[in-house]
Amino acid sequence: MEYSAAEKAIIWLCSRPEFDSRTRAALLRASGDPARIFSDFEKICSQVIHPPQNGLYKGDRSSRGREAENLVAALREKGYFAVTAASADYPAALGHVYDPPLVLYGAGNRALLAERKFCVVGSRVLPPWAEKTGRSISEALTQRFAVVTGFADGGDSAAIAGALPSGKLICVLPNGLDVCYPASHAQLRRDVAKKGLLLTEYPPATGVQKYSFHARNRLLAGLSEGVLVLAAGRKSGTLITADCALEYGREVFALPHNVGAAQGVGCNELIKKGAYLCTDAEDIFAAFGMQAPARRAPVLSDGETRVLSVLRETGELHAAVVAERAGMSVCEVQAYLSSLELKGLAVRSGGNRYAPL
Repeated sequence: MEYSAAEKAIIWLCSRPEFDSRTRAALLRASGDPARIFSDFEKICSQVIHPPQNGLYKGDRSSRGREAENLVAALREKGYFAVTAASADYPAALGHVYDPPLVLYGAGNRALLAERKFCVVGSRVLPPWAEKTGRSISEALTQRFAVVTGFADGGDSAAIAGALPSGKLICVLPNGLDVCYPASHAQLRRDVAKKGLLLTEYPPATGVQKYSFHARNRLLAGLSEGVLVLAAGRKSGTLITADCALEYGREVFALPHNVGAAQGVGCNELIKKGAYLCTDAEDIFAAFGMQAPARRAPVLSDGETRVLSVLRETGELHAAVVAERAGMSVCEVQAYLSSLELKGLAVRSGGNRYAPL
């Protein structure tokens, strides 16, 4: 793609390590027209930075222009693109976040930036039932939204698994596009870039820093119309995304967890404070005034119906207890439970225990 002079100027400005994000934003405001950064950079700097720093702004318009062209060429060579504050498809919703990025670097389907977006996140340690529920909800959400999430294990992975087959997935990274974090997700990174979109505010070679996760969380919330939290402990970093969403006026949803379950304390607290209780995608569609897409209910045998009824009456149970309450042998119940798992109506929780979905 071709970049305008204004876009190139912003890309160049954001490549300069001597300026922090606030200074870059101030320089951009002082320029009036971003393209002036090439021709009047010294003058603009003298208006913003006091006292002036000798030698910091040496250079000329042609050298700055060449540096910008080299930056753009490097992005193009790697298959990346940059969306700047001067680009037509820069997400308008980010104008309301703290310290909005002047540049977003992407790899994949740029058109997803124009889609309605909904965020699904959760802690890195996720109960099996919450993982499967999150995957199911994310899959259903792609019928109305592009799903926005991070790139970690747990809640992020559940959202990715549900949304990736449709291609309507945006993963926001806490590092540059040249860096794969965690390293074990190298193939997944390639899959997302091929079918969905990888997005970050950091230049390509930037590594992960402690602060970059918190910074990334504000973008997850800022890009999205709402946020669903699948699991969160009392001090989970996932709650930062929920807090940002509330600050930006977004809708917050949370899966309810058993009382006393450490992995769900944060979710239950969010619900007590007014977040929507969410158990399926229909709860989200209803909150946005959308009609839920029609779903064909799976056909169940009499045995499957009896086993599922027992699970739904009590919640998570050992297979032997299900067998006793359903009046069946353990072998029969195991077969029915496996069938219910395949139909997405039950999930194994470990220790031969099962929970309904």
